[in-house]
Amino acid sequence: MLREDAPASIMGAPEGWPRWAVLLPHVLTATAAVDDATTVAAPDRSVAMDCSWLLDRAASFLQVQARFTDARPLFERALAIDEAVHGPDHPTVAVRLNNLALVLRALGDPAGARPLFERALAIGEATYGPDHPTVALRLSTLAQVLRDLGDPAGARPLAERAVAIGEAVHGPDHPDVAAGLNTLAQVLRDLGDPAGARPLAERAVAIGEAVHGPDHPHVAVYLSNLAQVLRDLGE
Repeated sequence: MLREDAPASIMGAPEGWPRWAVLLPHVLTATAAVDDATTVAAPDRSVAMDCSWLLDRAASFLQVQARFTDARPLFERALAIDEAVHGPDHPTVAVRLNNLALVLRALGDPAGARPLFERALAIGEATYGPDHPTVALRLSTLAQVLRDLGDPAGARPLAERAVAIGEAVHGPDHPDVAAGLNTLAQVLRDLGDPAGARPLAERAVAIGEAVHGPDHPHVAVYLSNLAQVLRDLGE
């Protein structure tokens, strides 16, 4: 799942990302010198917002390196700063909620991630409306968390909405649609409907290959999930 508000595309890590390996110690030193309460209370909150942004970038780098335990407190601090600066329902707060929830899920805590994803979704719907592509991404992410928690029936309508929004906004062959189809296919498989899952999984593979080429990591994921569906069908 993609981090939000990160300088990255769905294709992979952003250009210049390795520089963070050099910058990270300096960023951590600089942010450690900031007193959050003082900067949040200041008439000019630019220092607080800059600190939050740096924390989020540093945490995102650590997340890419699979250093989830190290990333978590940085995401938590960024979220706390932005909630204090913007209030609980600001779009930037939703981004921070989403990014922290992704780390919690990676750490094996979908129950802790769920309310954060739900808040991010609610803010997105209130900010952008129910049919925005950002809402679609958050619906799909929440559906995956519900799968983790053993609730595919609850995940299904969210995944179906995500696909419908993606197709309406982007058309049927967009990479976001492929990701949504893949999630919905997994949900249907969980619900004991591999026959219903198969055409969705096949579409995800076809879109992924057309967009990314045959040897991209996303294609590998879609192929693996399709193989599981075919196995369920006795093939």
